[in-house]
Order: sequence, then C-alpha cells, then structure tokens
Amino acid sequence: MGKMSQDWLSRLAPPHAPHPAGWWPPAPVWWVLALILLASIAAFFHWRSKTRLRRIALREIRKLKSCDDIALAKGLENLLRRYAIARYGGDRVAMLSGERWIDFVIEHGGSAWSKEAGASLLCIAYGGISRAHRTSWIAGAEGFIKERR
Repeated sequence: MGKMSQDWLSRLAPPHAPHPAGWWPPAPVWWVLALILLASIAAFFHWRSKTRLRRIALREIRKLKSCDDIALAKGLENLLRRYAIARYGGDRVAMLSGERWIDFVIEHGGSAWSKEAGASLLCIAYGGISRAHRTSWIAGAEGFIKERR
C-alpha cells in the first residue's frame, strides 16, 4: 500500500445540508386537525340551518298575530305543517291528521294546544265553527318551533 497523503481531507466532497422536509404528506396530527376542522364547519352549518328555519318560522308567527281568527288558524296550521316536515321529515309528519297531529305538536313542545285549543284551531282552520283560543294557538305554535329536541 502506498503512503497516505497529508491532504486527504481536502479531497473529500464538500459538506452539504440534508434536503428540507417536504410539506406532503402531512404528519398524522395535521390529518386529525383537518378532520376536526371539517367536522366543526359541518356542525356549524347544520346548526345555522336549524336556527335559520326557527327564526323564519317565528317571524311568520309574528306576522300572523295581526290576522283574524280564521286566517290565524289557517296560517298557523300551514306554517306548523311545513316546519314539522322540514324539521322532522315528511315520512314522519305528512300522514298525521286530527288528534294524532295535535298530539304530535303537544309532544314536541306545543303543550298550549292541549285540551280544546288544538281541536278548535283545526276546526276553524278547516271551515268549522268553534271558540277561538288565539293566545293558546300562538303559544303552542311558538313552543313547538322553539322546542330543541
């Protein structure tokens, strides 16, 4: 073997830094944070659509308060049916009528419709004659819409 040269260190390749880490694929923590962010955004829009529906329905009730008894009964019946279909689904609500519809409203927050208030609303809304219970009708409709189950 030959003699070792004294300048062997100068013949080595120059030192260099390692390549910087790429941004893709992200670390598992970033995946988890992205999933949490997406779930939060979806939950926010779901909550917002529910509260928007509720606000619109309550605004419509305020407009109906100035109507006469027949228009109020028809308007509340129509509004609550539309709200119930949007909130609880058509297959659960669309086939309800009469006492079953009143029981559904009472069960879901419209307790002011119990006794004869709910029956009188349906009677007047569909052309019958009955004693009007305006305050109970409105209170039951507002309770049904404000119920957060």
